[in-house]
Parts: sequence; C-alpha cells; structure tokens
Amino acid sequence: MKFSFNTRHALGRRSFLRGVGATMALPLLECMQVPSLAAAAGSAAGPAAPVRAAFVFFPNGCIQDAWRPSGEGKEWQLSKTLAPLEDLKDDVIVFGNLAQNNGRALGDGAGDHARCASSYLTGAHPVKTDGADIHVGESIDQFAARHVGFRTRLPSLEIGIDRGRNAGNCDSGYSCAYSSNISWKSPTTPMAKEIRPKLVFERLFRPNYDEKRDRYRRSILDLVAADASQLQQKLGRTDRRKIDEYFTSVREIEQRLERAATAAKLEPPEFDLPEGAPRDYEQHVQLMYDLMLLAFQTDTTRIATFMLGNAGSNRAYTEVGVKQGWHSLSHHQNKPENTDPLQKIDHYLIQQHARFLRKLRETPEGEGNLLDNSMIVYGSGLGDGNRHSHHDLPILFAGRGGGTIETGRHVHFQHETPLNNLFLSMLDRMGSEQPRFGDSTGRLKQLG
Repeated sequence: MKFSFNTRHALGRRSFLRGVGATMALPLLECMQVPSLAAAAGSAAGPAAPVRAAFVFFPNGCIQDAWRPSGEGKEWQLSKTLAPLEDLKDDVIVFGNLAQNNGRALGDGAGDHARCASSYLTGAHPVKTDGADIHVGESIDQFAARHVGFRTRLPSLEIGIDRGRNAGNCDSGYSCAYSSNISWKSPTTPMAKEIRPKLVFERLFRPNYDEKRDRYRRSILDLVAADASQLQQKLGRTDRRKIDEYFTSVREIEQRLERAATAAKLEPPEFDLPEGAPRDYEQHVQLMYDLMLLAFQTDTTRIATFMLGNAGSNRAYTEVGVKQGWHSLSHHQNKPENTDPLQKIDHYLIQQHARFLRKLRETPEGEGNLLDNSMIVYGSGLGDGNRHSHHDLPILFAGRGGGTIETGRHVHFQHETPLNNLFLSMLDRMGSEQPRFGDSTGRLKQLG
C-alpha cells in the first residue's frame, strides 16, 4: 500500500514510494506496524521482521581438509578456507556430514556435476535422456515461494554469474538445464537465473521498465523524490537516518551499474560478455550480492537463489593467481599443485560471501539486523570434487532465522544425514510447516 501522511497512524510494512514509472519499497522503520514473533507466541517483545531465506551455490566441491573446522559445538575453530568469517563466527553454523543422496549415480553412470546442481535444492534425482526431456523435482526455494511468496511483490529471485542454457547435452547425457539451474518451479520447469545486474535492479524497482527508454531514465531516487520528501518530514530522527542510509545504498548501486555498463561496452568484440554484465568478476559477484541484500531489505522478496557458477564451471580465478580451469583442477588426485590453487578459489569465494553477510549484519532491522532475520545457506552439491562425492557436503549456514536458531557453532551430524532435513527445518521458520521435503527423515533439532 502507499503510505499515509497522517501521523496518527503508523506506516504499514508494505508501504512504498511512488514516482513516474517507478515504485520503491521501504526498509523496516520504527513507525511501521510489524507483528512481533514473540508476541504471537504470547510473550512481550519488540517488533520483529519477516524471515528470509537465500541459497547460494558453488560448483565443483571443495578441498575438504581445508574447509572442515576443528572442534565441535561452541568449542570450535575456523579452518583455513573459512578464516574470512572470523568476525562473523558468532553468526554462522558450519554443518558436517549432510548429504544429498539423489546426487549420486543410482545406476545411470557419469554426470555428477549435472546431478550436483539439479539435486542441490530439489533433493531429487534428475532423469538422463541424452539432453532431451528434463525431469527432476521442485526445489525448496520454489516450494517456499509457492506457500509464502504471495506476501511479497516478487515470490522469489533467481540470480547467477554464468549464462546457461536449457537445451542440449552438457554432462554425460544430462540436459544442460540440470547444470545451469538450481531453482525448479516444477520437475520440468527450471527458473532461469538473471546474470545482468541492471536487469535485476530494474526488476526490483521498475517492474514496468522499458529498455528502449533507457537513454531518458533518471535515478529512481529522482523519480520518487516528491514522495520521499513528504515522508521524511513525518519521520522521527532514527527513521530519517535509516531512510538516508537506504537511499545512499540504492544510489551507490545505481552508480556502480552505470560504471559496469560503460566498462562492458569497452570489451573487445571477441570477448562474449552478456550486455550489462560487468567485465570484472569480483565487481559482478558483489553487485549481485548487494542486489539480493536490497531485495531482502525492502521486503521485495523473502526467497532468493544465487549460482556463483554453473555445474562444472571451468573459469580461471586470475583474481587470486589461479590460471588453470576450476573444474580441471577439481580432479586434483591429491596433488598439491592442484589442491593449493583450488583452496585459493574456495577461500576467495568465502571472502565474497563474508562481505555479503557483514552487510546484512550492518543493516538494522527491528530489534536486531537483517542477518538476524535471515537464513543464508552457502554450499555445494559435491563434497570432494576429485571423488565426485555427494556426502559430507560443504554447507555454511548464517543468520538466526528471526531468533529461532542458535549460531556460533560447528555441528557434526550422523553420517548421511539428508540435506533436506535442513530445508524442512527452514520451511518451519518461514511459516510453511510440512511433514517432509524430498528424502528428508526429520527436522534438525540441533538448530534451536
């Protein structure tokens, strides 16, 4: 709803600013009417925010010895790969021994990379048909979107870094759709990810955007300036500060998108870069993370997926001095000349993810911050890329799920505990309790 300037009434949580051709959601403010989770449970507490869920995927597994923390429970130490999370240690949980059984061959031979991605959020085994028909399962993000997505303007958001295709054979008879997607609306319908930051931004803030009018467009802040000015006159000091910080972050992203678009046009013709995608990988990744943060901050959506690479990605990470292909290195045979650069890639990606988690934590919301009100899963559908194992997956969890999850731990489960047990537990916290999901065998009682 559009906000009212009657100061006798609080703003609704779905208030927004409106301008010509633009709609801009607002972050959670003190003056908004927001129900309290604790109050709903019968106890007195301050306002609480909705719970968000994001699922970040990286391919090719990890160097497990460098990933695994030492110690268990609260008495644990971060590993070499996870070291960038040191200041976030109290906000995360590292899970050990979670598995995705349907990522295994189960009689249909090679194709672990395609199964790694397609089973990651579905918990289903993809059908191999030499790149023709596809059939896997509904993914947890789309299951949640189907049950709670009606509460936000966008039921879900799907983003990524690499272009993909849904036709053809990409991995030992498995359709390219399996390697290019982790989000599935139905067993036969993948949710295509958007890799161009500009188009993600337009989807969040300009649902009726016409790219042909791009030359005439102004900052979205200019378009909603009149509404914003009236609103700020009615807000208290704390809310004015929150709005100023929010507007600053939106404008910063606009400026970065403009710079990225300019840089993309300077690419040599032989470099096949999607229009609007930054030529700089780190800039691309950080922009996508920041857009996901904005989507959560404005409650435009509460469910998102982010693919840091398609299954079997073979990009070189020159950012950290790795010139060999990622997938090629993953068949490392335990040779240091392969495992060392792979660990550098693992560490680098954790650095980027840690930056995102810090920004969530630095965003005030309700009585806490955006990270407190989120559940962020970061992981891969492969454990050891060399062995193509689908057990003991590298799964990092961040956020307190609205105060229902105890973080700051290393939790080691029994061998072959289904990853879907985690997803089932997350559904509970998003307001969609279900008896099971995929091959789940129960809920993770260790979360709370």
